[in-house]
Formats: sequence, C-alpha cells, structure tokens
Amino acid sequence: MPYKNPTSLTVYRKALALTSMSREIASYFSYNKDLLQLYQSRSLQDTIADHIVQDAHLIPEHIAQAANSNSNVVRLKYVNLTQIMIKNILSYCNGLEHMGVKEKEYLNLFRTEIGSFRRSLNSWMKTIRLQGPDNSWGFDPVK
Repeated sequence: MPYKNPTSLTVYRKALALTSMSREIASYFSYNKDLLQLYQSRSLQDTIADHIVQDAHLIPEHIAQAANSNSNVVRLKYVNLTQIMIKNILSYCNGLEHMGVKEKEYLNLFRTEIGSFRRSLNSWMKTIRLQGPDNSWGFDPVK
C-alpha cells in the first residue's frame, strides 16, 4: 500500500473502492454468480462482467507501483496504464448498457465513482509532474 503522500493514499483508497464496486456490479449483472468462474462462462454478459473485475483489480496494483517508485517515468507509466484500464471499464459499462440491462442506474453510479477516481488520479498526476522531469531514465547522471 502506498504511503508516500496523502494524495497517493487517497487515490489508492478510491482504487480499492472501485475494485469492490466492480465485484458488486459483476455479481449483479452476471448470470454466473460465482465471480471466480466468470471466465469459463459462454455468456457475453458474464465475459464483460469478468473483464470489469479484472481491469478494476489491476488499478490498485498500478497505483501502488506508481506511488512506490522513485522514478517519475515509472510513475507516469503506471498512471497511463491506469487511465487505459479506466477507459476499458467505461467501455465495458457501455457494452452492458447496449446489451439491454435494465438497471442502468447501477452502471451510472459506477460511472460516477469512476469519474471521482479519475479526478483524483489526474490531480495526483499533476503533483507527479510538478516534482520535475525524470530525465535520467534510471541511470545516474555523469558528474
């Protein structure tokens, strides 16, 4: 768990909340209620639910790796990967909606939480960039 600064801790906690919420969403919208077996289902709805859970599970890992790195390049890499996961999850939510799920308000609530997480992530990313460019790319500068 990242402890470098309060902003990273806030982002990490929101990432954990997204992970928990993704499990609830997947459990609600999938036909197979065993989340560990979703990948074996032949249902498209179960497959989408599985992808939501998998991508949401990666987000706290990316945040922890970014927060615990000393390199701005590595931090920004993991933040960018997290942004890709967010876009994927939003696309999966759109897929569920277009499949005709009836309770769209749950998806909208999930999207709202994703938006809140995204805002926190963006403000944290600004603090990373303000720490100065990491031009060393992992090498010690020649003195």
